[in-house]
Amino acid sequence: MNTTKPAGRTDVRALTGSLVRLVSEPYYHATGDELAVFEAAARSCLPVMLKGPTGCGKTRFVEHMAWRLKRPLVTVACHDDLTTADLVGRYLIVGDETVWMDGPLAAAVRAGAICYLDEIVEARKDTTVVIHPLTDSRRALPVEKRGEYIDAPPDFMLVISYNPGYQSVLKEMKPSTRQRFVALDFDYPEADIEASIVAHEGGVDAATAKKLVKLGSLTRKLKGAGLDEGAGTRLLVHAAQLIAAGMDAGTACTAAIARPLADETDTRAALDDLIAAVF
Repeated sequence: MNTTKPAGRTDVRALTGSLVRLVSEPYYHATGDELAVFEAAARSCLPVMLKGPTGCGKTRFVEHMAWRLKRPLVTVACHDDLTTADLVGRYLIVGDETVWMDGPLAAAVRAGAICYLDEIVEARKDTTVVIHPLTDSRRALPVEKRGEYIDAPPDFMLVISYNPGYQSVLKEMKPSTRQRFVALDFDYPEADIEASIVAHEGGVDAATAKKLVKLGSLTRKLKGAGLDEGAGTRLLVHAAQLIAAGMDAGTACTAAIARPLADETDTRAALDDLIAAVF
């Protein structure tokens, strides 16, 4: 039984508010030229857009690059209720005083950090417009409530991500936003690479990792036939961690893969059959 901390778990040290600095290397297995492209974009002060399915490593990649570039990182999980004030900041009553509190985007600009807006298409359209001045030659953040214009230092970098597979007419990214970014496509790694990631992150042997990857590949073939999306590498790692903790493989896969993927009875039964066939 493996009782140690998973090898890929990231240690962070808080700086101020939402800023963190990664003090140990987050494990990331490159599958193409994404490291070189991201580093070149960082040197050129260009924003980057990551596109790919759920659980394929986009967030881990950003953490790895923040560590690699030795820059603090701010991560914002975008959602329907995210307002401009949530990103930029607002006035708060503290005791008898009214004080200004920077939002995560303003904090990242001031600190010269990487600001990662995860699943950007989930945010309201009037909110995402606030990033436009940061993604062109202006490289500045207007703070209208304070009458302030924050110029971004060279180390500031804006990174956004989204899952094209979940796009709809209502949640499409406008061309006026898309064309401001250098784009990187992400997908699930090839089987051998994915197995090495699952073994490393999950703390299981190579044979078990290969079975988990086989299971993941089978679930991905059900996309559009009962599943919106198959099991991402993240779910395979979760199952591996349960197995490493001493749980039966079938039970671990049911809890970490099948149940998070589906609620519909027939689809759950199909996933259970896949698990039984592989393990």
